[in-house]
Amino acid sequence: MKSYYVKYFFHSPKYPSQPRKPFPFLPPSHVNPNPNSLNQDQQEERKKKNKETIFFSSLKLCKGSIMASSLLLDLSSSSYSTTSRLLLPFHGNKTLTLNRRLFSKAVPCGRRSPAFSPVTMAMAADTSAKIIDGKLIAKQIREEVAGEVARMKNEIGIVPGLAVILVGSRKDSQTYVRNKKKACEAAGIISYEVDLPEDSTEEEMLKHISDFNTDPSVHGILVQLPLPRHMNEENILNSISIEKDVDGFHPLNIGRLAMQGRDPLFIPCTPKGCMELLHRYGVEIKGKRAVVIGRSNIVGMPAALLLQRENATISMIHSYTRNPEEITRQADIVISAVGVANLVRGSWLKPGAVVIDVGINPVDDAEDPRGYRLVGDVCYEEACKVASAVTPVPGGVGPMTIAMLLSNTLSSAKRIHRVEW
Repeated sequence: MKSYYVKYFFHSPKYPSQPRKPFPFLPPSHVNPNPNSLNQDQQEERKKKNKETIFFSSLKLCKGSIMASSLLLDLSSSSYSTTSRLLLPFHGNKTLTLNRRLFSKAVPCGRRSPAFSPVTMAMAADTSAKIIDGKLIAKQIREEVAGEVARMKNEIGIVPGLAVILVGSRKDSQTYVRNKKKACEAAGIISYEVDLPEDSTEEEMLKHISDFNTDPSVHGILVQLPLPRHMNEENILNSISIEKDVDGFHPLNIGRLAMQGRDPLFIPCTPKGCMELLHRYGVEIKGKRAVVIGRSNIVGMPAALLLQRENATISMIHSYTRNPEEITRQADIVISAVGVANLVRGSWLKPGAVVIDVGINPVDDAEDPRGYRLVGDVCYEEACKVASAVTPVPGGVGPMTIAMLLSNTLSSAKRIHRVEW
């Protein structure tokens, strides 16, 4: 009885193309040892089924070397760095060659990535991601804060106060401080502002912090980062009273956040905003796999700790992580805060994942009057085709940061004055 053989091998610059030991397959025709007894149409149908059986049986041999999804890849493109090929000898000398892209070149967001396989596309074809509206949620939080501030003022005569210290004349920092001041005024919170010149000494900064630490009308202190190079950021942040550390950067606050059974007085505003978005959109966290891209003290690390406190299983992606795409593809929840425009493509995401994009990155755009536009770490157009929910940039996490700052300031005032409601 005649046997059919399938050979497969892996191409790479490191390993030469050497066929592995062939595996025999028996065609289904052995069920009927006398195919000539069939009429012509039946014989043609039998030959067709024989080929299909051999073709799909060969896929079982490819575990660990070739994914079944490679069968559907676009063979017309050559933009890949490593290729594995599956050679399937059939009757005669006909051979089918299949390509699998293991790595892809970066392409502008909005175009299909070479690694964005049609398998993933097919799974996401009917998916329309829910847009997580940070502006809407932030507005709701600011209104809630304003209501409680008014109640405090009416019942106990106390108005929460927030002090902001700015050093230098960075345009972006000035914009952030201006926005925080407007938000405070809208919520009824008193705003105290100190503007110091670029060449101010560290001692001057520490003196202002000390004054605010002892001022009973100030319930929160915020030092606008980054600071000039000649100032020691660690010393300055550590000098803020932990009871007024509304940014949540004090090492004791972070330490309590990391420890089981301990509660920090304050949670850093941006990670807290990310979690608030998940909660208000009803995203289940307990028992889910979560990936945090970026490990900064301001966002990445606190976000991972917060997810862990809610019993998610956490992985962190950083600059030394190997195979970040594969790790991210396992996540039910993805929080990206690395500051690289369009780093996370649709092919990185698990179908149905929830994506929180913290990044705010300018990219050139000749059509925009400013000459640039803001994008996130995640390719928004591709993510919408795969994820179940995603935050836009702008309008996602950004508005939440200031809303959480107001919330922390209110909490500080209630704690200091022992307000229980």
